[in-house]
Amino acid sequence: MKLSKSAILTALVLCLASCSQPKAKYVFLFIGDGMGFGCLSVAETYLAQSEGEGAIGMGKLAFSDFPVMGAASTFSADHQRTDSAASGSALSSGEKFNNSALCISPAGDTIRSIAYKLHDVGYKVGIMATVCIDHATPGAFYGQVSSRGDYYEIGSRLADTGFEFFGGGDFNRPDQAQPTCYEKAESAGYAIAYGREEFQAKKDADKVIFFQKRDTTHNLTQLPTHLERMERNNPDDITLAELVSCAVEKLDNSKGFFMMAEGSMIDYAAHSNNLPDLIFETLDFSDAVAVAMEFYKKHPKNTLIVVTADHETGGPACTRPNLIKVNEMLHPAAETNADNYLSGEINLSDLSKTAGVGWTATSHTADRVPVYAIGAGSEKFAGEIDNTDIPRKICEAMGVNF
Repeated sequence: MKLSKSAILTALVLCLASCSQPKAKYVFLFIGDGMGFGCLSVAETYLAQSEGEGAIGMGKLAFSDFPVMGAASTFSADHQRTDSAASGSALSSGEKFNNSALCISPAGDTIRSIAYKLHDVGYKVGIMATVCIDHATPGAFYGQVSSRGDYYEIGSRLADTGFEFFGGGDFNRPDQAQPTCYEKAESAGYAIAYGREEFQAKKDADKVIFFQKRDTTHNLTQLPTHLERMERNNPDDITLAELVSCAVEKLDNSKGFFMMAEGSMIDYAAHSNNLPDLIFETLDFSDAVAVAMEFYKKHPKNTLIVVTADHETGGPACTRPNLIKVNEMLHPAAETNADNYLSGEINLSDLSKTAGVGWTATSHTADRVPVYAIGAGSEKFAGEIDNTDIPRKICEAMGVNF
């Protein structure tokens, strides 16, 4: 078939335009576990109403004004309603999996996440979460096991990755077999740092794992929630924002990096219809995205930030929102405060009713989840997509074969 001169010219223009677009070489993927559209609406309404009695409108999270917005379907290979293992694996590898499986296909094949693809071609990699580092979503970016509950096997896979940075909660089941997950990691050259002081002392090692400082009083294996930090008032507590900041410090280089950061506790709050935790964990998540935005401002042409969720949980919705009640509850001068709230004296159902927030479930739902993007290649994430499209589009934006 002979092409017209105009068709050839159009193709040439499109090719030149594509070639002139800068590639993403610094990529942040943020996953709010359980963070659906309703969750964001509640958090943004809270921000607006916290300005004072009678305030109306929607406040702004760090990603509310990203220029690109879409929605992703989340069904798994064997269920309309996904779990975190299948959805995390879809986001990490671009394939569909059965619920409970981490990067093991329904046919039994092992599928590698894009973190490996990117690491193979020279990008540094960081994986972090506010739960244990061997939980479903972080595990989906480096582990391949048939059951998300096999924590020892997931944690054991970490040592073999060679990824430069891991951060968050401690191993969940480190000692189920020998050698331990710690011994495996150290044998593979990982420096294990508990708390920010140890991280600063060990950050120059080739590979670092940055855990929350061990606390024998509370026996923490994951990062404390926002309200737990209020109650504990412990200067050793770290946040997702701090993890992202330290990951940037560790990974920043001229070739580029890929990092995944999960705000895990949003899901925990939604499962229990816990309105204050839902709000404040979402705000903590927003603070972590704000750290990436500061990096983006320094490297706007080559940075890509994608914010999404693995699934929706709880189905929260503002009915007649009076979210200032949540703020009053946590204010030191109020009749109730963080201490007696955490002791269980406040009924969560009554609080939600008073604040004008309804819930549809205490489980995951099959709803689509939001996708926000800014930076190099961000236009690829607009509109209605599937969760398996996200890692594919990240590779495309980076110019890496999927």
